[in-house]
Amino acid sequence: MEFSLPKLMDRIPDEAAAYAFLEDLRWGDQPVCPHCGSIAKHYFLNPKDGDRKTRTGAATQRRVWKCKDCRKQFTVLVGTIFQGTKIPVRTWIFVIFEMCSSKNGVAAREIERKYDLTAKTAWFMAHRIREAMKREPMAGLMKGRILADESWVGGSAKNRHKDVGNVPELRFPIVSLLNRDTGEVRTQVVPNVDSKNLRKILDENVDRDGSELHTDEFRPYIALGREFDAHKTVNHGAKQYVSKGATTNHVEGYFGQLKRSLDGTHHRVSLMHLDRYLAEFDYRYTTRKLSDSARMVKLIEQTGGRRLTYRPLTEGA
Repeated sequence: MEFSLPKLMDRIPDEAAAYAFLEDLRWGDQPVCPHCGSIAKHYFLNPKDGDRKTRTGAATQRRVWKCKDCRKQFTVLVGTIFQGTKIPVRTWIFVIFEMCSSKNGVAAREIERKYDLTAKTAWFMAHRIREAMKREPMAGLMKGRILADESWVGGSAKNRHKDVGNVPELRFPIVSLLNRDTGEVRTQVVPNVDSKNLRKILDENVDRDGSELHTDEFRPYIALGREFDAHKTVNHGAKQYVSKGATTNHVEGYFGQLKRSLDGTHHRVSLMHLDRYLAEFDYRYTTRKLSDSARMVKLIEQTGGRRLTYRPLTEGA
């Protein structure tokens, strides 16, 4: 089923419907116990006297299950980015849809205004969703025509106003690898762009056997390219952008979208959290051929095992 925000609002009129919606997307017909991993006919616990209460006595529409094997209680939120949240699940679903369908992303301030949240809550919520957007740890190596390029995110110190004062550097180098055959992109922050860091990124993400590397004529790529089946380059200094099937235009287009969105939507991103913003844009670009609905469903399927708490998110800030 294809969704739009109004259709989602109609389908999810209350919290009970929001829980059922998540259960359908994450579990299908068989609930999975997050405590022991059992997939069985677990027991749905009907509330006593028709009303379910929290520990504080407040009314709640949570759908609670009991594991047939380990006998522990659970909900669809346990072990996910949603665990421990006080935000309505209905709100979570709507914000996830917006972040999946908005090409430029959604600012925390916009989430704050639209969903009547505090600024910190909206910011924390967005980062938890970005955590789920990160590539699966066991995603494997890319193989095929790999486009590699580097860029900088943020502003240069020389462009600051004189009255800004002495503030930390806000310009950070990033490297992107884009598989032209599958459309997947992987972007990382690097301390600096040199042969050592480029080799590390290629080692961690690319199967050189059966792959060809497409780059510009940046010197560190020359030696690294010899390890691939083929290394094709374009000479940007001579205004050459396509040569014998080689191009980096796709990854440069990705950089353009990324920078416009970071500048226009988020305005300023710190190095501490930049990797999650990159994961968000990687996710949307890699799944760009999917519909907004399919992209949201895929993301909700990835929310398990991605719990992120507030303290480690802000330590060192």
